[in-house]
Amino acid sequence: MLKGLINAKSMPVWIETSFPIIQIVLLSLIAISSVLIIFAVLKKPSDPEGGTNAITGISDSYYMHNKSNTKEGRLERLIIISLVCIFVFTILYFVLQLILNSFAG
Repeated sequence: MLKGLINAKSMPVWIETSFPIIQIVLLSLIAISSVLIIFAVLKKPSDPEGGTNAITGISDSYYMHNKSNTKEGRLERLIIISLVCIFVFTILYFVLQLILNSFAG
């Protein structure tokens, strides 16, 4: 009888009602971030030098110093921010899953 009381975990009502909504919101944010990454990668121009600057080490140009102000720099920033958002939202989603599973069984 005591063993049944120890294992009996009841899920609070606020968890039961709010966590499914939070999960839907997190999945929607992950999907939006993914679409932003796809859009930014498709809009980003290809590298005309083919990455030879990484080999030769030539990067002292006015363009390279102000790259973050260009369209390409903004697209790179959008890609990085979207990747970080996907990472954080995915971690939050799976933490919520762990919390729900701990109450379920």
